[in-house]
Amino acid sequence: MQDNGQQVMVRTLSPIVELRRYTLHPGRRDVLIDLFEREFLESQEATGMTLIGQFRDLDAPDQFVWLRGFADMPSRAAALQAFYGGPVWQANRAAANATMIDSDDVLLLRPAHPESGFPLGPGRPPQGSTAAPGGIVVATTWHLHPAAEAGFMTVFDTDLVAMLHEAGVPILAIFVSEHSENTFPALPVREDTRVFVWFSRFPDRAAYERHAAVLARMPGFAAALLPHLVRAPEVALLSPTARSRLRV
Repeated sequence: MQDNGQQVMVRTLSPIVELRRYTLHPGRRDVLIDLFEREFLESQEATGMTLIGQFRDLDAPDQFVWLRGFADMPSRAAALQAFYGGPVWQANRAAANATMIDSDDVLLLRPAHPESGFPLGPGRPPQGSTAAPGGIVVATTWHLHPAAEAGFMTVFDTDLVAMLHEAGVPILAIFVSEHSENTFPALPVREDTRVFVWFSRFPDRAAYERHAAVLARMPGFAAALLPHLVRAPEVALLSPTARSRLRV
């Protein structure tokens, strides 16, 4: 990870990460979160995957966003088969699916550098925890031109990261598209995308908006970024749930 212009080696979670965004029936998000945090955290991790974080999108009341990680693509296939073919999912899938309109918005990612994944952190709060952790995690997705994908990490490292630091934007983790074949086709992923996804975290929305305003006043940032994109950046302000491992 880059930190104030210096290279810092940190231990990180999961070389393969799914960023999953679910569209839910109105008013059903808390129902799914309660079920998820009671039944689906430890049961998924028992198969070998890592549940990195669960979030409410502050600007989309019917969106549930979560992240899970895997050691590699073969172990992803084995873990998903074990969970979705196992008793916990079979017992609870009807209740979970009843909250959802769409669950296919999934990006398959890998850290841009070996050390640029999510830091290990303090671990997850135990069963029964209900206190909201506060703060927000900001997920920024840049959709790249096909020709820009191979060299974009250099653009980020040489041009963009210094401006992010100047604006006071903390970089938590950086990912790029993982283009391996989907090893569990029963769960679709968005295989036609070329993305660069980075995460930051702030104590509240106001802090994020202050830093974003500073960045917006830097014309060099847009000039360095926008030629590489096929559409406008996607920015999601995410509030960690009570048992999210990833929190502020």
